[in-house]
Order: sequence, then C-alpha cells, then structure tokens
Amino acid sequence: MAEPEIAQKKPYHYTAEVDAKVAWCACGLSAKQPFCDGAHKGGEFRPVIMEVTAGESYKFCGCKNSANGALCDGAHKNL
Repeated sequence: MAEPEIAQKKPYHYTAEVDAKVAWCACGLSAKQPFCDGAHKGGEFRPVIMEVTAGESYKFCGCKNSANGALCDGAHKNL
C-alpha cells in the first residue's frame, strides 16, 4: 500500500460556515488542503466524505497519518 504525502505536520483548523459534506484529502497531493481536488486520481487513495455543521470547528489531519480518519489525533507529533 502506498504512503500518503505529508501535507503539513499540524492540523488544518476549519470552521464550517454552512451545514455541508466535505471531501478530506487522504493522499496529501491536493492543492486545496485539507480538501480534495482530485489529485489522487489514478492512485490508491480516495477522499473521506464527512458532514460538517455550521458554526462548528474542526481540526483536519494535515499529516495524513491520523487513526481518527479525517480528524487530527496528534499523529503528526510522532513523525
């Protein structure tokens, strides 16, 4: 299995403006981090689809190694 690219060694802080579904980039190649722009096409990775709620804050994983899927679990501290 391929390893994802580390986009950054800290989380992306995001506050949702509206209720929506977002596609978190799992490969680390997207130019629109932390969200997917399709850069994974032709590879093993697929984005993680997640619902966000207006006014809620999220910490999306930037290192792409979180055991908590799209959300940061602090894995970047061990890289």
